[in-house]
Amino acid sequence: MRTGLTALAVALAWASPAWAQEAPAPAPGAAPVITPTPLPADAVVVSTDDNPANLVVEKSIDELQAMLAAGKVEAWKLADLYVERIGKVDRDGPTLRSVIVTAPAKDLRYDGRASDDRRKAGKTLGPLDGIPVLIKDNIETQNMPTTAGSLALANNDTGRDAPLVAKLRAKGAVILGKTNLSEWANIRSNHSMSGWSAVGGLVRNPYALDRSACGSSSGSGAAVAASLAAAAVGTETDGSVVCPAAMNGLVGLKPTLGLISRTGVVPISHSQDTPGPMARTVKDAAILFGAMIGSDPADPATRDADKHKADYAAGLSPDALKGVKIGYWKPEMAADLAARFDKALEELTAAGAVLVEVKMPELKGLGEAEGLVLYTELKADMATYLATTPASVGPKTLADLIAFNEANKASEMPFFGQETFIKAEKTKGLDDPDYKAAREKSARMAGPEGIDAMLAAGGVQILVTPTYGTPWLSDPAHGDQFQGPSASELPAVSGYPHLTVPMGLVNGLPAGLSFIGTAYSDGLLLKAGYAYEQATHARVVPQYLPTIPADLGPRK
Repeated sequence: MRTGLTALAVALAWASPAWAQEAPAPAPGAAPVITPTPLPADAVVVSTDDNPANLVVEKSIDELQAMLAAGKVEAWKLADLYVERIGKVDRDGPTLRSVIVTAPAKDLRYDGRASDDRRKAGKTLGPLDGIPVLIKDNIETQNMPTTAGSLALANNDTGRDAPLVAKLRAKGAVILGKTNLSEWANIRSNHSMSGWSAVGGLVRNPYALDRSACGSSSGSGAAVAASLAAAAVGTETDGSVVCPAAMNGLVGLKPTLGLISRTGVVPISHSQDTPGPMARTVKDAAILFGAMIGSDPADPATRDADKHKADYAAGLSPDALKGVKIGYWKPEMAADLAARFDKALEELTAAGAVLVEVKMPELKGLGEAEGLVLYTELKADMATYLATTPASVGPKTLADLIAFNEANKASEMPFFGQETFIKAEKTKGLDDPDYKAAREKSARMAGPEGIDAMLAAGGVQILVTPTYGTPWLSDPAHGDQFQGPSASELPAVSGYPHLTVPMGLVNGLPAGLSFIGTAYSDGLLLKAGYAYEQATHARVVPQYLPTIPADLGPRK
C-alpha cells in the first residue's frame, strides 16, 4: 500500500509535521493541497516570563477563570498563549501534530475581547466564558474548513457552525481551532493507523511519542493532554472518545446518544454517533458536556435532550461513591494492567463504594450485527451529509469518495487502504431487512441483554472495568497493534453513557478506568468518576518521552 514510497520518504514523513513540508502544486484533477492556517505573527504575548505560554499548562477551567477574574490575563491574551503553545509543542518541539488548524487571529481576538468586555460589565456567560476549546475536525465551524482529515474535504468551508459549536460560542467559549483525527473517524479501513490523516499526518502520544494516541479523536486527546487547550470536543461511534482519552491520560465522556446534536458532524452511523467532551479533569468534562446538551429539530435523536439540561458540575462531590453499589468484571488483560485494576477496585472500596463482581454475558453475533449497521448507515448517512457540502467539494457519495481515494492513492492511501468503504458501498440501504434485523439485534444485545442485565444481576447502579489496554507502538507497516481489553462496544451500540477516568500509568503509559451505566445516567457516572479522581489523583502529567525507556541488551 506504500507503492512508490522509499524508506527515506517514510522516515521524512514521520520526522516532520505535515505542514512543515513544502507541498507541490497539485496536478490537474489531483487532490487539493490544504495548508493549515499559519500561527499569527501577533500571537506571542510580551511577558517578563521566559515562557509565557507555560502559564496555561495544566490549568483547569476554574483556574483559568480565576486568572481572568483577577486580571492576571485577559481572554484575548489567553487565546494567544494557547496558540503560542501550539506553536512550541505541536508544530515544533515534540511535534504532536494534534491541531490541524487554529482559528483566524482576528476571530480569536474578537471573541476574546468580547469576553473581556462582558467580564468588565459583570455579565459573564458562565464558566466557559473566555475559555479556549478545540473542536475535532469532523465537526463544522463557520470560520474553518471541516475536513474529517481527508483531502476530499479540503475545500469543505460550509460557513456554518454545528449546533454544538454554536452552543459553546453562546456560552462564551473561544473556539481555538480544529484537531487532527484518524481520517474519516477511522472508518475507512480495518488496517488503519489510528491518529493518521492525509490532512494532518500522524498524531503522537505526549506520554511516549512513538506510541499511538488511539482514535479517532486522537488530536483532541493529545492536544488536551499537552495543555494546548483547556478542553476539547471529540466524537465517538465505538471507542473514539474513550480510547484516546484513556490513552492520553484524560477524562472522556461518551454521552447518552441523543443528548448532543450530530447536525454538522461528518457521520458514520446515526445509531451510534455522538460528540463528547475530553478534558484533564472530571469537572472540566462536566462543564463542557452541560454546555453542549440540547434538542435540535434537525436531529430526531435529540428530541428529549432539553429535558436533561443541567449543571452537571454543580453536583460533583468527593463523597459521591459512599454507599454506591458498583459492579465490576475482569476481562482478559495483561498482568500489569490487571494489577492496576485490582488497585482501582481497592481505591473504590476505600472511597465508600460497595463492589459486586458481575459476569459479562455471552453476546454471540453482536460484533457482526454492529458491523452491518455501521456499514449500511455509513453509506446512507455520508451521502446525506455530502449533499449539504458546498460545490467546491467534489465527492457527493461514498462511491465518489472511493473513486477520489483511488485517483489520489499516493496522498490518501500510503499506509492503508479503504476496504471498509468498499464493503459499506456494497450494502443495500436502510430498508434492507438484514440491516433492520441487525440493528434490532445489536441494540437489544448491548442494552437490555448486556448493560441492563449486568446491572440488574448484580443489583448495582454502575459498572466499572478497564477502558482499554495501554498505547501500542504506531506502526505504518502493519497498522494498529491493538491488545485488549475494550469496554467501548456495549455502551456504544446501546447508546448508553461511558465515562473514562485516568488510573495513572502502567509501565509508563496511561490507562483508564471506565464507568458505565444505563441510558441517561451520565450525571451519576460523572459524580462517581469525580469521587474516584479526587480520591486517587491518579493522572500523571505527560513528559514527551521519545519512547518508553527499556534495557534491551543481554542479561549476564
